[in-house]
Amino acid sequence: MSTLRIDGQRLLDRIMALAAISPIEGGGNCRLALTDEDKDGRDLVVTWMKDLGLSVSVDVVGNIIGVWNVGSGSPVMTGSHIDTVRTGGKYDGNLGVLAGLQVIETLQQAGVTPQRPFAVGVFTDEEGARFAPDMLGSLVFVGGLSVEEALDIQAIDGPRLGDELTRIGYAGNTPCPQTPPHAFVELHIEQGPLLEANDVRFGAVTGVQGISWQELTITGQSNHAGTTPMRLRKDPVVVVAEVAKFLHDLALRYGGNQVCTVGKIDVHPSLINVVAAKATMTLDVRNTDEQLLKQAEHEIAHFITEIAQREGVTTSVRTLARFEPVQFDQRVIDIVHHHAIELGHTVQYMPSGAGHDAQMIARVCPTAMIFTQSKDGLSHNPAEYTSPEDLEAGANILLQTMLTLAETDFS
Repeated sequence: MSTLRIDGQRLLDRIMALAAISPIEGGGNCRLALTDEDKDGRDLVVTWMKDLGLSVSVDVVGNIIGVWNVGSGSPVMTGSHIDTVRTGGKYDGNLGVLAGLQVIETLQQAGVTPQRPFAVGVFTDEEGARFAPDMLGSLVFVGGLSVEEALDIQAIDGPRLGDELTRIGYAGNTPCPQTPPHAFVELHIEQGPLLEANDVRFGAVTGVQGISWQELTITGQSNHAGTTPMRLRKDPVVVVAEVAKFLHDLALRYGGNQVCTVGKIDVHPSLINVVAAKATMTLDVRNTDEQLLKQAEHEIAHFITEIAQREGVTTSVRTLARFEPVQFDQRVIDIVHHHAIELGHTVQYMPSGAGHDAQMIARVCPTAMIFTQSKDGLSHNPAEYTSPEDLEAGANILLQTMLTLAETDFS
């Protein structure tokens, strides 16, 4: 079985077929969770699952699980997501789902039966771009968020998650939390520059950074831009600028794996000659160390209080998502690393800076990830690119890893 290889062209063809749904300028995709475009993508992937004879189920939050019912016991599982951000690329998430199907198809065509069932998951709303929090489907899958709460979440464009599931035909009846798999491994593009910068082909992912997402609303006083003296203004945009700069400087001061981002700013009434009445901004703060993440959150909250008092505005903060750092199972990490070396590739142990479904599944079973290079470190960008050679090689590492996991006793 160590000589088995997936069909790289077939994998690439399916990636491009899925990318043909909801294309955007520049070669990327906009397939927000539970939109009509997401439905079309789901329908295509389900068709491919059924073509392979998989048993396909849809759970109460729309997670799609395709199982190849061979062997015995709980399944070795892989998968990812097919929803995107508005300016997404072809590979983020999609690679992990479609490579899983290629693993099963390769084994079927070779007449090889693993010791355990193999499963491929398509998790709902991993991106969190339409419904917060991100990794929503996998979080419900493992019982980290109640079904009732998830179904009642409102999209940024208005509808409830439960209503959208029904509308697109993916309100399933499989209950959550689901029975844990035997083990889980997710193939994903790095979405960052480290592998390319280090001239290393693959990553054996050790864990995922903790994530703190907040929405800060600043309320000031709308007034005339020409007649209101600077000393008498209550300008929320000044606070936006100060907070954004504070986050930037904090990340540089902490160093290491600390990153901070202000990704979205809305100003009302957004007129050139009017001091704004209100501004809303998002704060994305991440670190691999939970204590440092908490310390950063505390510093940021203290600064917001100080600057609001100085500028005479009021503030309110809403938590959008908060996940502690996750450490993957060292046994699975080492299996990934072993097979990357065995197949002749360079590989390094590394944490993930982005959130992934694997970090949720890690709550219930041994889990790890495989990273491929991302050209120029780009992701969430139409220019996102991973070479066909790396796509194929990554899928072969996944194949061998899953076969080994099927034979591994984690008791």
